[in-house]
Amino acid sequence: MAKPLEVLHRSLNSRVIVELRGNRGYRGILDGYDIPHMNLVLKNAEEIVDGNVVAKRDKVIVRGDNIIYISPP
Repeated sequence: MAKPLEVLHRSLNSRVIVELRGNRGYRGILDGYDIPHMNLVLKNAEEIVDGNVVAKRDKVIVRGDNIIYISPP
């Protein structure tokens, strides 16, 4: 079974869905992450609030302690 960081590393340059606290999230291409905090950098991201796309962003940094899960679309 793969470790979570291995799965995250394999997801680099692929589309992912990031679910955050407070019924918020992002869909975008995983451009990078850091090991100690699991902060993410997404490019070409859509910001999603309550299931609706509310904004499109070229680049987003997501703080790791707000993440509930990360998944392929």
